[in-house]
Amino acid sequence: MSNINTHFHKVVVMGIIGAMLVPILATLIYSISSRWGATVLPESYTFDWYIKLFTEPRFLKAFGRSILICIASLVLSIVVILPSIFVVFYYFPKMNKYMNMMILLPFAVPPVVSSVGLLQLYAGSGISIVGTPWILIGTYFTIALPFMYRAIANNFEAINLHDLMDAAHLLGASSTRAFISIVLPNLRKGLMVSLFLCFSFLFGEFVFANILVGTRYETLQIYLYNIRQTSGHFTSALVMTYFLFIFLLTWLAGRFSRGAQ
Repeated sequence: MSNINTHFHKVVVMGIIGAMLVPILATLIYSISSRWGATVLPESYTFDWYIKLFTEPRFLKAFGRSILICIASLVLSIVVILPSIFVVFYYFPKMNKYMNMMILLPFAVPPVVSSVGLLQLYAGSGISIVGTPWILIGTYFTIALPFMYRAIANNFEAINLHDLMDAAHLLGASSTRAFISIVLPNLRKGLMVSLFLCFSFLFGEFVFANILVGTRYETLQIYLYNIRQTSGHFTSALVMTYFLFIFLLTWLAGRFSRGAQ
């Protein structure tokens, strides 16, 4: 009976995976087809759409901007969040429960509402950052904050922080030196996992980018939105490139996650 249940569960899982792969495979085939009309399969295949995509200056600029914005946001997140979590866990452990509530605030306000609020806040002020990458870096930081904080906090809970710090102090190291030389190496794999996951999430963000900067600083998602009325083959090639890039980041995060266990 158990073998029957096991096979049934495998069939169900494989069926779900197959159903999820169908649109991806269809998009992939369409992206490498030259013509696909009333036939079951394309009449011919070509990689011209990918060649056109990777020789398109506008796409390369949008792709580079998205990577730049995501990296800058994650660097800001590390600089702000990592020392903050260390201070909370080492000096003020009772504040951890309040921090867990505060990091949920970005989920309490929908992105559309946040974007409109930011526009009203900065449009009439002397700080001209609307339409610039700087406002995206700040908003992406708030998006990454809950994921980054929770992932790093879990690592702090697993490394016996106080024992490590006490041992370092006994050997004559200052708190700063102990944090850099001992605590950070123990957080490396968990930190890398959170960075890859946050990067893949931020890379696909559309609402903030569309409302706050739009075409004035065209990211990859804005570029994809703007060319949606062009060739479907070209758009499919772009979607598959984006999907493979996100898949690579997710795979790397999974590799680091297994290594951290």
